[in-house]
Amino acid sequence: MKDAFGSPQSLLILGGTSEIALATARRLIARRARTVWLAGRPSPALEAAADHLRELGAEVRTVPFDALAPERHEEVLGKVFAEGDIDLVLLAFGVLGDQARAEEEPLTAVRVAQTNYTGAVCAGLVCAKALRAQGHGSLVVLSSVAGERARRANFVYGSSKAGLDAFAQGLGDALHGTGVHVLVVRPGFVRTRMTAHLKEAPLAADPEAVAEAVETGLRRRDEIVWVPGSLRAVMAVLRHVPRGVFRRLPV
Repeated sequence: MKDAFGSPQSLLILGGTSEIALATARRLIARRARTVWLAGRPSPALEAAADHLRELGAEVRTVPFDALAPERHEEVLGKVFAEGDIDLVLLAFGVLGDQARAEEEPLTAVRVAQTNYTGAVCAGLVCAKALRAQGHGSLVVLSSVAGERARRANFVYGSSKAGLDAFAQGLGDALHGTGVHVLVVRPGFVRTRMTAHLKEAPLAADPEAVAEAVETGLRRRDEIVWVPGSLRAVMAVLRHVPRGVFRRLPV
């Protein structure tokens, strides 16, 4: 099955319980997606997500996947691609972590980096190789505006997303001309379970808004999308604010 006009028929979601990923899957199922693979750690939440998408008319299969076990990524993901072409891979796993705890317990910071960056690099390369072999498809990588400039409040998370963002852009360049499209998505604050305990930031969005941006970006073959779009201008300014001034900003 080949994706047409940004409307994939088959999806592989890495991070199968992600609210953003599931919102995206719902939009794509409403168009023409019929086969969905949900990859994640086995759990009632993963099975519930699969049942939810089945109710929408999709054929859904779950696959055990752990970002922290990169040595198994080729084996696990290879079995998915062996079942047939995948039109869209959505790399949606990640952890926010606890900044204060990370500074006191460095190994917790390592876990954030291993999940958000190391695990994503391995899984991204495995999927990119498979997509290139089939000659078509898209890889959507959920990055974050947090990676645009490290903030005192969450620099461990932000640094992991900065690395992921740079990796995804480079991978997109490497795949240019192969028939494989890489889309980097940079949301700001998104109202999800992961951020429920945090004070809401300006320009906050819902998972559905990110899903809409992903769908539009796929259709346009964009390389980077911001959610909301106004964040692009905001970060263009913040990126060049002198460091001493930036430290004092309430961001």
